[in-house]
Amino acid sequence: MGNRITFEVHNDVAYITMNRVDKYNALDPEMFDELIEAANKIKKNKTLRAVILSGAGKAFCSGLDFPAFTKEKKKVFFAFIKSPFKKINLFQEIAWCWREIPIPVISVIHGFCFGGGVQIALATDFRFITPDCEFSILEAKWGMIPDMSATVTLRELVSIDQAKLLTMTGRIISGTEAHQLNLVTNVSLDPMAMAEALVEELKQRSPDSVVATKKLFHQTWSRSESYAFARERMIQLGLLLGKNQGIAMKANFKKGKPDFLNRK
Repeated sequence: MGNRITFEVHNDVAYITMNRVDKYNALDPEMFDELIEAANKIKKNKTLRAVILSGAGKAFCSGLDFPAFTKEKKKVFFAFIKSPFKKINLFQEIAWCWREIPIPVISVIHGFCFGGGVQIALATDFRFITPDCEFSILEAKWGMIPDMSATVTLRELVSIDQAKLLTMTGRIISGTEAHQLNLVTNVSLDPMAMAEALVEELKQRSPDSVVATKKLFHQTWSRSESYAFARERMIQLGLLLGKNQGIAMKANFKKGKPDFLNRK
């Protein structure tokens, strides 16, 4: 890692903290590289049980650092062009990489969460926010649309009229309002404590089951019933053939604490 983020592991949980405090954790090319590198590193680690993504200082993330990108127009061009071997470009990958991590990813949001920061948060599995956080899909202010994967993640959370309203206006809402609109999972004066409590709860469940649940819903949420049922059967079969399912069964019957193996 460089100096844009910190990457720490405690008790099988990866803590990723955006650490560009002087710029309210605005996304510049270096931040892009380090966040994507961190996500790729997490994907390969079979011992991790969850990820907590947060921002240091007074903000979660204030969005794209436009001045930093305008200085590197050539890099922006190549970041915008999609590789023929990928379904996303670099701007979309900065958010979508968290969606593709197999284990649960929790974002802890405070202060400001604008533009690209919102889209990163929307790509995580759970979002805990402070009530006074300023939250906005701010691209309209710059004459743009959100283009970092919100096309997919936003539609899963709100109705189409609310998606249009928030995107067309760039309206700034509070963390409490974001929760009322179903944009975030919960609101708390201490969202980090809430995130860590959820992690402890998830760690009492089979890591294979948790990973399979994430895969199941992401693969079937907008697909046909026949496809969803087929994936349900196949994923369940994989769990039944694994050792962690047996460990969960024994712990449940004996009312003891399960000692799970690393996920498959």
